[in-house]
Amino acid sequence: MTPRRFRHPRLAGDAGQAFPIYITAVAGLLFLALALFAVGQAGATRNGGQTAADAAALGAAEDFRAQLRKGLLDAITDEQTWEDLLAGRGFQPLRDPCDQAQWFAGENDADVTDGGCVPGYLPISFTVTVKTRKAVGKSVIPGTETKHATARAKAVVQPRCTYEAPAPLPDPTDDGKGDDGDGKDEGGKDEGGKDEKPVIDLVCEGKDITIDPEHLDLFPDAKDLFSVHLAD
Repeated sequence: MTPRRFRHPRLAGDAGQAFPIYITAVAGLLFLALALFAVGQAGATRNGGQTAADAAALGAAEDFRAQLRKGLLDAITDEQTWEDLLAGRGFQPLRDPCDQAQWFAGENDADVTDGGCVPGYLPISFTVTVKTRKAVGKSVIPGTETKHATARAKAVVQPRCTYEAPAPLPDPTDDGKGDDGDGKDEGGKDEGGKDEKPVIDLVCEGKDITIDPEHLDLFPDAKDLFSVHLAD
């Protein structure tokens, strides 16, 4: 007698039921990947906007610093009060530093928003808000094709140097006749009657810098007198 062979029924029905689940899972993963890509697009646009804002704020601050150095140099040359300028106070720039903010923003594919460049004082600062020219772009997330990034940055101009006027020293050789013994009268003039301009000794972050009004071609650079940096 031939033994019977038992055969398992085919599982075609189970396979057919699993296929839609598989398709749904793949579609879900694909949507998730596209959503993550959209988030990456938004992040890249936001980072580009922040770079533009940083550059714009620094550009405005550096332009102000350059004008401040020129103002300080002119004040020393014309024997005007310059101590406040050295401390970054009381200076009115001839041109608007915010024009430089817009230029740097444009170089980074963004624009300064209306009223988006705001100067501040004590210390001098420039707070700049920009908007990217390019939108995030099309994605699975609705509305991203018209969404632009905005970013803000603040740059500060701070003095590096301090000045303390030297105390006058009594001259033991002074006989009271108006001559200090070195060929100069009480008015600070030499024997030829020419005004003598005293040198200016500064301490710039621990470094001694001497400014000689008779040799202003050696006047310190703006970066030696004032620092520019981003602030939180």
